[in-house]
Amino acid sequence: MNHLKIKSFGPIEEANVRFGDLTLLVGAQASGKSIFLQLLKLLIDKQHIRKSVEQFNYTWKKEDDILDLYFGEDMAAIWSPNSEVSLDNKPYSRNSLLSKKSNAEEQLFYIPAQRILSIADGRPKNFMEFDTSAPYVLRYFSETLRLSLQNGMETSIFPIPNLLKGTLRKSFNDSIFHDGKITLDDRTGQKKFRMSIGNMNVPFITWSAGQKEFMPLLLAFYWLCPPSKVKTKDSYQYVVIEEPEMGLHPQAIKSVILQVIDLLSRGYKVIISTHSPVLLEFAWAFNLLKNSQSPDTALYELFDLEKNTQTNRLFDNILTNKSISTFYFSRENNKVITKDISTLDADSDDVNIAEWGGISQFAGKATDIVSKYFTE
Repeated sequence: MNHLKIKSFGPIEEANVRFGDLTLLVGAQASGKSIFLQLLKLLIDKQHIRKSVEQFNYTWKKEDDILDLYFGEDMAAIWSPNSEVSLDNKPYSRNSLLSKKSNAEEQLFYIPAQRILSIADGRPKNFMEFDTSAPYVLRYFSETLRLSLQNGMETSIFPIPNLLKGTLRKSFNDSIFHDGKITLDDRTGQKKFRMSIGNMNVPFITWSAGQKEFMPLLLAFYWLCPPSKVKTKDSYQYVVIEEPEMGLHPQAIKSVILQVIDLLSRGYKVIISTHSPVLLEFAWAFNLLKNSQSPDTALYELFDLEKNTQTNRLFDNILTNKSISTFYFSRENNKVITKDISTLDADSDDVNIAEWGGISQFAGKATDIVSKYFTE
């Protein structure tokens, strides 16, 4: 998977995205980023998706039914007769969704923006608890979390010594959980998340917004990063994360970036949609360090880490071997087109690049206004 090109698809007039090892997608709300990413998942994992929904007694027979089932109720018109879709120069039509092949392994793991709905009452819902208005990516993500807890964890959820690298566990603890211990507790008759901190043991509903938003992310990271003694899920090649920053302080977002770097080191290609300047700041710094042929130790300094036995190999060869691309979903005259803004050059004559797809626009404007009146 290197290049997805689409035309006249939902709100997107034209999107032309070439993927790096890490690809960031930025743009205002309702600019088509989620639709773009869900389409990518559909093209790559069509056979696995078909197998999954048929296991839940849904039919996969008509184009409109497939699109409504996948994107959500009454969304079939998103793929119009004028739509053009190609992945790695291979064209796809609505009719191609009907073909059936034997290979049904899932290759792309999708973490949706609405992930908090998967654990809204403190435990992952199963696929059938959602109605058909919910997109497939949310329903299947929730089902995956449910199965992972059912099959792999008894009571303790965080911290777990053999899950995630020690540096990452410490970072998540320091920036999100603050020595809180997460467990599954069945006192209500269902196993639900609770947090023990100090002399309190509190239910999920009372946690901070950031802690609640982060829980499905944490469980997804567990799924993608099994301990070395457990066989890696070899079928996965790609990971999509929508808006990983939701509810999180910038320090916690840095912790998530560390986890993303670990995903890259494991060989995943990662695609992230975001509204956070922190991720763009990381991409900007990464590309400058890479182009200046800086050593990997520069990344340790960026994240205030020392290279030692605990952190060793976290950043090894990342600057040398990995690349980051950034694309802006720009809405002009009520039509969305994509623009490659990977340089993130603040001195660029292209305002889309200079303002990082609008993410740094207000900061730049505020600086100009303050400078103007402070001088006066």
